[in-house]
Amino acid sequence: MTAWFASWGLTYEAAWLVATIVGILAIALPLMLAVAMIIYADRKIWAAIALRRGPNVVGPFGLLQSFADGLKVFLQETIIPSGANRGLFLIAPIITFTVALMAWAVIPFQAGVVLANINVGLLYILAISSLGVYGVVISGWASNSKYPFFSALRAAAQMISYEVSIGFILISVVLYAGSFNLSVITLAQKGNILGIFSANGLNPLLFPISVMFLISSMAETARAPFDLTEAESELVAGYQTEYSSMSFALFWLGEYANVILMCALNAILFWGGWLPPVDWAPLYAVPGIIWLFAKILLFFFIFSWVKATVPRYRYDQLMRLGWKVFLPISLFWVCLVSGWLMLTRYS
Repeated sequence: MTAWFASWGLTYEAAWLVATIVGILAIALPLMLAVAMIIYADRKIWAAIALRRGPNVVGPFGLLQSFADGLKVFLQETIIPSGANRGLFLIAPIITFTVALMAWAVIPFQAGVVLANINVGLLYILAISSLGVYGVVISGWASNSKYPFFSALRAAAQMISYEVSIGFILISVVLYAGSFNLSVITLAQKGNILGIFSANGLNPLLFPISVMFLISSMAETARAPFDLTEAESELVAGYQTEYSSMSFALFWLGEYANVILMCALNAILFWGGWLPPVDWAPLYAVPGIIWLFAKILLFFFIFSWVKATVPRYRYDQLMRLGWKVFLPISLFWVCLVSGWLMLTRYS
């Protein structure tokens, strides 16, 4: 894209800047539209499971309900509690929203279609996902209210608990693919070298940790049954209790952008990303971005299905699952995968 803008007579620096801005907008704007429609899909899935109708009044089939809700919060007044730290209170939702968008810079939508194809893309994702909790922690502390503060403490402990096991799970993926680059990891899955579901069936070494990664990604994004940071039966609305108007909307946008990101990572790391589910030549006629979006929607359906059917964990159960189950299993799996590769690939 830089070369195309340079052909217009721009200098290389100016062409690179324009190309980067266009690339950012090409990801951010459709993502915001996708978040609006994903919220609609979320509510429809919950309604179907509970034998209700869900949104069906605003627009055809209720498709405009999310936009009506967005307009409603946009027109509301932003209320700041008198005892809150005003600066931190306002910057917290901005951090959550911005960090959620930053992670998409290294997501490959198709071969060569990625904003920043860096060699440490997976480490970048880990770093950005770790920063996301700062918005929750800052909002809980700056609100100067007990329930949001408890929510901030829970968010910090929850992030630490599941980041460790996620890190060990990703080490196993990196050992198999031999790279931190997400495009290389995707291409390494072609022909059942890494992919779980392919022409030759399940990969027994990676399937168990793919299930662990799916559960950990729900905990990392504080989705049910791990939404202890927003447990309304205990903490009113958690860190969002004192927020209204667009500040509240930014939290929602950031949360759903993170959920879609985790769905994309599940698809890219374990299920072939933009590659077709079976290594069969006719399937490659379908554009890779269609396969990626189909897999993202499948994982989002699983996220919504779990939220609508599984009751919320107690906090001690959440900690026990992270530290006493996932951490030792993921650490053992690193040893298992590395030992298997030493015997088969590098012997």
